[in-house]
Amino acid sequence: MTAMVVGLSHRTAPLEVLERAALDGAAARALAARARTGDDVSEAVVLSTCNRLEVYGEVASFHGGLADLGAALAAAAGVPLVELTDHLYVHYADGAVEHLFTVVCGLDSMAVGESQVLGQVRSALRRGQEDGSVGTALDGLLQRSLRVGKRAHSETGLDHAGHSLVEAGLAHADRVVGPLAGARVLVVGAGSMSALAVTTAHRLGAGEITVVNRTAARAQRLAEAVGGRWRALGEAGGLERELADADVVLSCTGAVGHVVDAATVGAARALRGGGAPGGSEAAAPQLLVDLALPRDVAPEVGRLPGVVVLDLAGLGAELADEQVGSGVAADLADARAVVAEEVAAYLAERRAAAVAPTVVALRAQAREVADAELARLRHRLGADLDPRVEAEVAQTLHRVVSALLHTPTVRMKTLAADASHGPAYVEAVRELFDLGPAETRAPEAVSQALRAVPDARAGEGAVRDLLAGARAPGGDGGRAP
Repeated sequence: MTAMVVGLSHRTAPLEVLERAALDGAAARALAARARTGDDVSEAVVLSTCNRLEVYGEVASFHGGLADLGAALAAAAGVPLVELTDHLYVHYADGAVEHLFTVVCGLDSMAVGESQVLGQVRSALRRGQEDGSVGTALDGLLQRSLRVGKRAHSETGLDHAGHSLVEAGLAHADRVVGPLAGARVLVVGAGSMSALAVTTAHRLGAGEITVVNRTAARAQRLAEAVGGRWRALGEAGGLERELADADVVLSCTGAVGHVVDAATVGAARALRGGGAPGGSEAAAPQLLVDLALPRDVAPEVGRLPGVVVLDLAGLGAELADEQVGSGVAADLADARAVVAEEVAAYLAERRAAAVAPTVVALRAQAREVADAELARLRHRLGADLDPRVEAEVAQTLHRVVSALLHTPTVRMKTLAADASHGPAYVEAVRELFDLGPAETRAPEAVSQALRAVPDARAGEGAVRDLLAGARAPGGDGGRAP
């Protein structure tokens, strides 16, 4: 079994596609369960964030795993596979490990270096553990990735590599509404991203913070933590009044459909302008930062006079430009070096662990030979064999066997860490001692297939072709060619 990830992100898909493919917690659980119904997937976990949807699996073969994970992802997202595959990327084996470590460090995020993804991966792992979709392999891989992410943030300047999405949005306040210190900030929603918005706005000195949410108790807890105000989202006319008072609005709910539409903002603008004819045009400008996926703010809102709307696509493009010119190349290089080191160490450990069955088989074979010789000695000498002598002979014989096997087994574990030649050494030992085939040995056909498949975003329809080939009627059932 081998790790594989199939997914799409802000790097490979436009916001409209990501919006259609966005999943809540329940849907992410359903995707993991669906993926495991395939013949080639034994474990699965789903990472769904505001700018990516990925399903990680422990798979028996490349083509079979790709077919099962790709079909499950498309079905869960509700997007036809033919539309989705142009935006998919696939990473397999070593590449899947490197991709996960890169993601969890924030190196593949819109806001490079952000640490929120650590919590998102932790939540995905917890869901998988609770549902039983994560087994030993993925549990160990994700646990290791979390340690890698923490190390990258603690040992490098990664935290300074870029602003979070919230900070990037709030940075526009000066240009649109004036200094944030005197601004009134409205946060719509009370989830983890909204909590980050509240704490960031408070830290940056917002003049007044109000939280509105469907669940009043959650809005109250979040607002009171920073001395702010709160209101239930369902109150009649409540959102309009809060929008009218706000200079900056940050919205991130889990709603399906627009929470902030043009009619509501238009009514709020009229209130903000004093309710007089033409008041909405004369009203003070407002900044709306939409951090949700699917989007909370209707696209038409951005066409209203005096209203500036920033969504994830706009923030992502801005952050990319900022990070290119921000002089953080050294910090990012340090973080990538940590990832490379951790990937090499993890893979070496996995390869060393893969040697264990061969070591056990070799030692078991040697013990069987020693025990057989002791039994033969016991049969020949019968009653003439003193029990004390028998015990000494047995101990000596097993010491000799252990001494003879010690250097080869230690050497085999060391050599197994070499990705290019390690498997050959292990296979040679199994062949020399007639230990039988290794169950963990990957078919040569899979290796050949991987050499022909790019381990990154598959362009020019390569993913679509692979999925179609793996699922073609009369084919080989999704196994390697």
